[in-house]
Amino acid sequence: MSTEPPDWIPTARAVEGARITDFARFAEQHAGRDGRDLSGDYHRLWEWSVNDVNGFWAAVWDYFGLPERPAGPALATETMPGSVWFPGSTLNYTAEVFRGRPGTGTAVITVTEDTGPTAVTWDGLRRQVASLARELTALGVRPGDRIVGYLPNGLEAVVAFLATAALGATWAVCGQDYTGAAAAARFAQLLPAVLIAATGCVHAGKRVDRRADVQALRAALPALAATVAVGDAAQVPGALAWSALTAHEDAELAPLPVPFDHPLWVVFSSGTTGRPKGMVHGHGGVVLEQLKNLGLQLGLRAGDRLLWHTTPSWMMWNVLVSGLLLGATAVCYEGSPAHPGTDALWRLAAGLEVSVLGTSPGYLAACRKAGVRLTGHGPAAPERLGVTGSAFPADLQHWVAGELGPGTQVVCSSGGTDVVTAFLGAAPTTPVRAGELSAPCLGVSVDAYGPDGTSVRGEVGELVVLRPMPSMPLFFWDDPDGSRYRAAYFDTYPGVWRHGDWITLTGHGSVLLHGRSDATLNRHGVRMGSSDIYGPVEELAEIAEALVVGVEQDGGDYWMPLFVTTTDGIGLDDTLREKIHAAIRRGASPRHVPDEIIQAPGIPHTRTGKKLEVPVKRLLRGDAQDTVGDPGSVDRPDLLDWYVRIGTAHRARRGTAPGTPG
Repeated sequence: MSTEPPDWIPTARAVEGARITDFARFAEQHAGRDGRDLSGDYHRLWEWSVNDVNGFWAAVWDYFGLPERPAGPALATETMPGSVWFPGSTLNYTAEVFRGRPGTGTAVITVTEDTGPTAVTWDGLRRQVASLARELTALGVRPGDRIVGYLPNGLEAVVAFLATAALGATWAVCGQDYTGAAAAARFAQLLPAVLIAATGCVHAGKRVDRRADVQALRAALPALAATVAVGDAAQVPGALAWSALTAHEDAELAPLPVPFDHPLWVVFSSGTTGRPKGMVHGHGGVVLEQLKNLGLQLGLRAGDRLLWHTTPSWMMWNVLVSGLLLGATAVCYEGSPAHPGTDALWRLAAGLEVSVLGTSPGYLAACRKAGVRLTGHGPAAPERLGVTGSAFPADLQHWVAGELGPGTQVVCSSGGTDVVTAFLGAAPTTPVRAGELSAPCLGVSVDAYGPDGTSVRGEVGELVVLRPMPSMPLFFWDDPDGSRYRAAYFDTYPGVWRHGDWITLTGHGSVLLHGRSDATLNRHGVRMGSSDIYGPVEELAEIAEALVVGVEQDGGDYWMPLFVTTTDGIGLDDTLREKIHAAIRRGASPRHVPDEIIQAPGIPHTRTGKKLEVPVKRLLRGDAQDTVGDPGSVDRPDLLDWYVRIGTAHRARRGTAPGTPG
């Protein structure tokens, strides 16, 4: 852990004016605490938030002015799974989005690679949502029915979701980075009543035609009552036209009040380790968590502009849209962040005067290697830069902080689709140290468990959550006895959420993230995180990306190969191998040095950009490719055959048959 001073420290003025400070003062009064107990000390506020779960979440509810709640505890039943929150309360996500909004203010800005920004006011958004909700009702949609979208990251996805939620129906969406078959693997589980689909999108300067995918998707959804086509409806025979369904100027929006745990949406796991899991979240849990996450942790306020580069297939789209709950403007960008140049996302953010910009470590690394300057594209840098999706190496974070200067807080966070939020992150009042996540998030009772299931500090442990969060899944779709849900999080430590990440809790309240524990590297009985290797390796100018896995062998042997892709056609020779070895020894430890380094034609990822460590490990071990996961959930499924061949060649050298331990 870092012993260097923080890269960023909030000023006394910033702390005083932060929304989280205002909330702490409100909570002091709300909980009857001494006025000095919570204000000005994030970690004291966090400790209260996880020790007094009822007091904290009731304070969040009241602070953000949600509808009157019944008397009684916020958490009526504290079990995991099966917790019961705010029994007897009713609300609606869409109602909270529009409550008290200024009609002429900007609600959504949409941009694509080939079109300039288009702004929609709150009144304009409300009219379209009301119109679509009326038409969906006329089609027979009722509370609990499922509506699915196969859509780019644009206004249509936002409108369709809000109209669905207003009716008490349940929403699910896939971006058009997914093929029709990959979308069907998710949507077919839901037996949806309505499909809303676009016929194509643009990415990296190319028009992607999805007409055939839409037709294949329709054929895979036998319960459809209707298909709605975005764009030219004539291209989708028998489809209703989106433009007609959203054109009614006289429709009234009357969101249906629903119970706290009424299903809002289904979000899906990546599907790279088996059938995609459909995680169902409720209206109340999402509203509460996103008000806390965006309003307190990110400091988002009404009128701010939030741009997170994402696809509707990734949970960060759900977070982006939830900015509307705070009265912020959601900036929806469909396209590559690096087209026509690597600096495209920075130019877009500067031109739109974005308050909070979100991106990935991979994009930031590409910016550094391309010599992109992160400022100078407009009048000011964003107030906060959110970074998530994979490990954020300390050296890269130092560079980003230096480029942006003290006016921008770099907020590194880690969470999951499972809870559509972050477990670990920062706040406007917490200092930022490169290579560390500033703190556990409010209301998240994070701990690290050692091998014997007890808390550890200053050493690597399993990330666990000891008390319920309101946005934990209500259930998994098509899991009637809850067995898949329990197996996913609670089989290892009954009653305790095990997330599957390695972390270290430091002595100054921050957290180190080491990678997925289900892809653990275990050299001579010592557990190591893959991110500890990626950091020093991917900082090398010659390396574009790296992937490391550990494969158990028969006879107790262990094989730890490191796969690398290089920049500018550079070949992997002994000189570069030794340079990689030296970087790992210096940046991690000699124990982290791999058994061999192999130049790869590419590194496969999920559609949301996460490296496929576990699937590649299984392919190298010799597991059948059709049991490893859905190729449609992989950004480059053609690469999987190459890793199969590498595993076959390795086993041949050892004289080992497929399926042996590893």
